[in-house]
Amino acid sequence: MTTTEMDRPAGRYFEELPVGTVIRHRLRRTVTEADNILFTTLTMNPQPLHLDFEFAAQSEFGRPLFNSMMTLALLVGISVHELSLGTLVANLGLTDVVFPKPVFHGDTLRVESEVIQARESRSRPDQGLVTVEHRAYNQRGELVAQCKRTMLFHRQPQP
Repeated sequence: MTTTEMDRPAGRYFEELPVGTVIRHRLRRTVTEADNILFTTLTMNPQPLHLDFEFAAQSEFGRPLFNSMMTLALLVGISVHELSLGTLVANLGLTDVVFPKPVFHGDTLRVESEVIQARESRSRPDQGLVTVEHRAYNQRGELVAQCKRTMLFHRQPQP
């Protein structure tokens, strides 16, 4: 392997992300009770639907819900290695965040990302803007989270 191949980031450059590209990310993550409690308390969220098993048992869900903000973080985080690791300049925004189905302790999440917009930067010739729609599914194939994320990417270095 040449030094150039070894130095290449794992993520994709702007030119490698044309509209319509779908990446089914290899990483999956089973979420745990410990994840839920640590994230919920770390973020100062006292919601009993996440922390109080007795309260949650009386809810329509019958058990604690996994924190949706951590679900969102995983939705983005799982995508990083195959999408933006080392090629991202900046996240510019998240929109249209939805959680159509609940996530529970023990669910295994998988993520796919679809490029829905891409254009060269008008002010930065060595960069481009890409918007992806991230989608997370549980082990039953149910859509549990979705968002649109706009990012600024490096363009491929010229030899």
